[in-house]
Amino acid sequence: MTHLFSRLRDMISMSYGQKVFLLATLPLIAAVFLITLVVGAQSRQLAEREIQALEAQLIEAKRAELKNYLSIARTAVVNTYGRAAPDDDAAKLAVSRELAAMLYGQDGYFFVYDYDGNNLVAPRQTHLIGKNWTGLEDLNGTPITDELIRIARTGGGYHSFDWPRPSTGATERMIVYVNGLQDWRWAIGTGVFIDDVLENVAAARADVETRIRTTSYYIVAIAVAALIAVFMTGMFLNVRERRLADAKLKQLTQRIIDTQEEERGRVARELHDGISQMLVGVRYALELARRKLGGDQAVNDSLNKGIDGLGSTIQEVRRISRDLRPGVLDDLGLGPALQALTDDFSTRTGITTEFETVVFRNRLDQEARIALYRIAQEALNNIERHADAKHVQMALKGHRKGAMLRIKDDGIGMVWPRPARHQMGGLGLRNMQERIEQLGGSLRILSARTGQTGTVIEAQVPLSHLLRPQNTAKESA
Repeated sequence: MTHLFSRLRDMISMSYGQKVFLLATLPLIAAVFLITLVVGAQSRQLAEREIQALEAQLIEAKRAELKNYLSIARTAVVNTYGRAAPDDDAAKLAVSRELAAMLYGQDGYFFVYDYDGNNLVAPRQTHLIGKNWTGLEDLNGTPITDELIRIARTGGGYHSFDWPRPSTGATERMIVYVNGLQDWRWAIGTGVFIDDVLENVAAARADVETRIRTTSYYIVAIAVAALIAVFMTGMFLNVRERRLADAKLKQLTQRIIDTQEEERGRVARELHDGISQMLVGVRYALELARRKLGGDQAVNDSLNKGIDGLGSTIQEVRRISRDLRPGVLDDLGLGPALQALTDDFSTRTGITTEFETVVFRNRLDQEARIALYRIAQEALNNIERHADAKHVQMALKGHRKGAMLRIKDDGIGMVWPRPARHQMGGLGLRNMQERIEQLGGSLRILSARTGQTGTVIEAQVPLSHLLRPQNTAKESA
């Protein structure tokens, strides 16, 4: 469980750049989301008002049309109706026939109901004639006959309900204008279907939704472009900061390396010029004392033992001084310095060591000489401590891309993966890598696998660290 929480914490934890990016993008995303909602809501409200106004205008036009139709019908029957008595059946029949004959359009006609709910005229829907339709309602429960009679009794007006279209039989919305012939207790009216109005309104709403959706797409596209711009700007700043940090780190690493070399040179000089000379002086004094004492064998033995130990100490001090900063590296160059290093390594360890080099047409600068010498020094130390090798080959050569130092041994190679106790080690290899990176070069390490032997280290220095040849007797690599 602890491991799971640790993994989850690592996944949640973010870098500084990621936090800055989120702080920059989250308000932008929230603002775009709110803008999209507000724009969509406002657009819908404005469009709905416009659509309602359009619908009212179209329906008002339909109502005016119905009123005109009914006025024409009343004008056609007014003479007959005006001269007839309330119980004049002949006049009623004549008016009914005249109204039944007045058809217009594909579905337009006039209908008549008496105040008792009986249908008297319905030329396009004759199945209604002669039947009482009191209590008739449409599919939505809207009263039809009773409401039409009520409107006719009160002086006329409009009513809307769903009704089967005569031409298709499909139930659609219609508007009816009805008026009353009070002497005969008749409700006379006509209606038109408003499916075209509803289609226009639906098309207008669909167009509004399309425009809102298009606007939302534009807003999202602008937001995505802004996010990409923020991301690219952040990436640019991040890369720039990383480059500046890398440059500063490289400068710092170079200063540390230079400081180390200066300190090594100072300590080497102190050992060589100070302690080593003091030890040599002590040795001469002991040798002089031994010659003066002469006869006492016990004293001679003690002095000889001390002189031998002091000689070994002097050699060790000189070796340490040479390892810290070999004078031959500054005086004669890299080739002789590596030759001396391999000779001393072979003498000290008993490992057969071969060194091969050629005189370069150009010279390596001081930084390259020191770096390659330290790499060779670290490689030989690793071979001595870990490789269990019997034979080492070292070559320093130049080529078109610069100079390359190659070190090969026949030891046991490196163990991969490394044991847990050595996971934090490898400082020698890390120092080699840092030194060669400071020069802009490359370091390759090829280690033996199971069933094979040997390790190869190749350090390459670019041409930028090669200088023009000078007339000198020194060998320089």
